[in-house]
Amino acid sequence: MRALARLAVTTVLVAAPIAAVTVTTVASAADDPAPITVVTSTFEDGTVQGWTGRNAETLANSTTVAHGGTHSLSVTGRTATWNGPSLDVLGTFVKGTSYTISAWVRMADGSDNARISVERRSGDTASYDTVVGNTAVTNGNWVNLVGHYTLAADVDFLHVYVETASTTGSLYLDDVAISYVPALPIQTDIPSVKDVVTNFPVGAAITGAETVTLHGDLLAKHFNSVTPGNALKWDATEPTENTFTYTQADPLIAFAKAHNMKVRGHTLVWHNQTPSWVFTRADGTTMTGTADDKTLLLSRLSNHIRNVAAHYGTTIGTWDVVNEVIDESQSDGMRRSTWYNVTGLDYIRTAFRVAREVAPTAKLCINDYNTNVAAKRDALYNLVASLKAEGVPIDCVGHQMHINVSWPSIGDTEAMIQKFVPLGVEQQITEMDVSIYTNSGENFPTPPADRLLQQAYVYRDMFALFRKYASAITSVTLWGLADDNTWLDTYPVSRKDAPLLFDTRLQAKSAYWGVVDPTKISTTSPTTSPTTTTSPTTSPTTTTSPTTSPTSGTTSCSVTYRVTGSWPGGFQGDVKIANAGPAAISGWKLAWSFTGGQTIAQLWNGSVSQSGAAVTVTNASWNGSIAAGGSQSFGFLGGWTGSNPVPAAFTLNGTACTVL
Repeated sequence: MRALARLAVTTVLVAAPIAAVTVTTVASAADDPAPITVVTSTFEDGTVQGWTGRNAETLANSTTVAHGGTHSLSVTGRTATWNGPSLDVLGTFVKGTSYTISAWVRMADGSDNARISVERRSGDTASYDTVVGNTAVTNGNWVNLVGHYTLAADVDFLHVYVETASTTGSLYLDDVAISYVPALPIQTDIPSVKDVVTNFPVGAAITGAETVTLHGDLLAKHFNSVTPGNALKWDATEPTENTFTYTQADPLIAFAKAHNMKVRGHTLVWHNQTPSWVFTRADGTTMTGTADDKTLLLSRLSNHIRNVAAHYGTTIGTWDVVNEVIDESQSDGMRRSTWYNVTGLDYIRTAFRVAREVAPTAKLCINDYNTNVAAKRDALYNLVASLKAEGVPIDCVGHQMHINVSWPSIGDTEAMIQKFVPLGVEQQITEMDVSIYTNSGENFPTPPADRLLQQAYVYRDMFALFRKYASAITSVTLWGLADDNTWLDTYPVSRKDAPLLFDTRLQAKSAYWGVVDPTKISTTSPTTSPTTTTSPTTSPTTTTSPTTSPTSGTTSCSVTYRVTGSWPGGFQGDVKIANAGPAAISGWKLAWSFTGGQTIAQLWNGSVSQSGAAVTVTNASWNGSIAAGGSQSFGFLGGWTGSNPVPAAFTLNGTACTVL
């Protein structure tokens, strides 16, 4: 269904200030190594520091406005939305390394949506990757755009640039920083998903970034099936009529073959990511549905499938032949795409029949989302039943399963599977991910621990259900490898999501244990079972600690206090408490005083009270115990004016701690 982040990109958006959100707990990154900065552009030396325009725009060092210091980069004379300040990073970026790109942007006048992109070229072929999606920027304040980018292939040209969505207005750029965190090795001492789940192949949707360095190691260790997320779609394989290219897909297929992985082809027909020429007559006008239009469109469809499917032969054992054709709001249940408006159901009939001719041994699937919704499920069932009765060779129904921590229920999902059993088709889970968000208004600075726990139980229960129906379910694919590259970072809104089994540093999450060994799901859980509609098969076992009567007389402790993000008037902080004493601490209360007038707006992983400068944080119910040699962490969003100094002293249960 959905596009993965384009090619080798993962997007994380932080637009300052960060909106207040209600968070229970978070997973701390306090133990991560410090990032290594490879590019810094503050423009304080009075130059443009190597930045150039992409066309005829004028770049100049400016003191009109600045985010930090007194200088910034002024960009004027832009002639197109995609023209803006550009920096050559070809000699800086190393293939397979994930770089964090941060830039502060401000419009000179008015407003627009700004984004960070990368242009890369191999020979004469140019490709464009979005690093940070459209973000509202005005002339009234600076906005921080932050994203991650991994170069997946050797290139001859590599530039990072800033563009806008709608206008060619002048803009300012300041305090650009590009850095990376030294990679962690993948965990080799944990079970491989593919070795534990043997009922069916378990796969991941991939881009080139998932096949290099540590990502490639993680993919090969855990999965025995892959789906090219974008590389086999029409815009990637036939961008202009009868000119076929497989430069994106071939390396992914080669990786799969080298590692003995099955390949799911996605997708031959879709209403999105189809070039406009497909629906344009020879005279340049748009098709309207005449008999000639229908003949031409079906001819183009047949030619496309005969070339793309035949190019890979038996290497691709399953194809999503048609994708997302159902619209349950229509009386006949069919999406009113241009495909349908011009050809009716004949484009579906043609696609399956031609695919059978050129890929006679492949499993041919019809794929859609929200098939656990009764109306959509029933419309898809009726379509498949009708077409199969005509002899259309539909072998498989694909359920995308883009779900979240509170939807859908196990009952609805089981009804979805049961519905198609009488048709005698295979069923595959084709694009599964579990968002930590339950609505578009939520935005967490860091994935909350209680959401990650809920997510683990969703994965546990869904995989248990899939195994229960192993006679019907013949494949399960996750829509991505790890949280560092997920389409959900930009859909339905820009925010960092964490929907997969491995985190942004490729380490196993509780979600992984939910699939592999649910008894090892993290015990740092809420005092009650997560509130979800997924009906866990058993109530999660929780380990709670007292929230009152903390142990007094702590003998040895240290505190690490970090400001992990800052914007005008606000900041994010993380605090780590380490127990260096010989005995466990049962219940903790940490106190300090702010000296710069800072205030805490919200806090997670604990409870906070503040009186003037004095701050007291008490443990939550699930993290009150700090083992000897162990630690606990919490985070918060705060406000500041003028300065934001680090507190000089901390006490834990009344005893002074070392400040690190």
